[in-house]
Amino acid sequence: MKNIVMFALVLLSFNLSAQTPEQKLNQLGIQLPKIPEALGSYVDFVRVGNLVFLSGRGPLKTDGKYSTGKIGQDLSMEEGYQAARLTAINQLAVLKQAFGSLDKIKRIVKVNGYVNTTDSFTEQSKVMNGFSDLLIEIFGEEGRHARTSVGVFTLPQNMAIEVEMIVEMK
Repeated sequence: MKNIVMFALVLLSFNLSAQTPEQKLNQLGIQLPKIPEALGSYVDFVRVGNLVFLSGRGPLKTDGKYSTGKIGQDLSMEEGYQAARLTAINQLAVLKQAFGSLDKIKRIVKVNGYVNTTDSFTEQSKVMNGFSDLLIEIFGEEGRHARTSVGVFTLPQNMAIEVEMIVEMK
């Protein structure tokens, strides 16, 4: 009987320590912003079965302006990392607005990151870690994903980062 009680207590403590993605965001002090409607002839996402393909999104700040400039010229690698992290927050906000809860996400599948850089900057993957690290922090192993990080000559509105992603829903 004592072993059964101990086992039940272990299970209960495990369940209490498991946090939802939104609880993890709250713990990190991150509030998801309201995402404005798409500005062009596209939609924010398309769902096919249980896969969601999110359009490219950039580091839109709470003041309605983007983090802009070239990494390696106008912005440091750390500022680029933070811009990528902000872009992850914005993509999560799209999913929250669309589906009501981040608990419906089963797995982050693929991330394509476009980094506005000088022609001599070669650390795009380190910049994109800002995006990936946050997803892993929020979703754990289900946040680990396949990823492409490329440097580009320019991005719309001179954004520092643009990221698209594919998410599997439950």
